[in-house]
Amino acid sequence: MKVNIDNDYEIVQEVFQILLEHLETSKVMRFWSICKLGHSDYLELKDKLFAGETVDSLYEKIKAFQDEKLSNEEVNNK
Repeated sequence: MKVNIDNDYEIVQEVFQILLEHLETSKVMRFWSICKLGHSDYLELKDKLFAGETVDSLYEKIKAFQDEKLSNEEVNNK
């Protein structure tokens, strides 16, 4: 029987991706900083995080996120 074990880098990348899907980017970056996980090259990480993104596409994602958050807050305050 053969067991496949992911290397540490792959595990960190997968966890980081999950965090980004469920938290604001600023919170993920603060968590990253608190845990002192930033031993990698920031430019390499930035390229992976924002691959294929443009200023316009990032703006739309941020706007949608903020609109959803505002909408949820309004519902919770009623």
